[in-house]
Amino acid sequence: QNLSKMLKQVEHIGIAVKNLEAANLLYEKLLGVAPYKQEAVASENVVTSFFKTGEAKVELLEATSPESA
Repeated sequence: QNLSKMLKQVEHIGIAVKNLEAANLLYEKLLGVAPYKQEAVASENVVTSFFKTGEAKVELLEATSPESA
């Protein structure tokens, strides 16, 4: 497969943020929807929020320690 074909169906995009609460408010305004899921991922030392926009998802990630993956 070529890159162009693969990018037509992006499953999700992850965006690292410094402050998840502030980013949630911003992306809720930008996308017009609230996050549908929030979770802590202890194995990667992050907390995340997911927004659904069309067929794709936007994942916001905030580090919970300096060793975050």
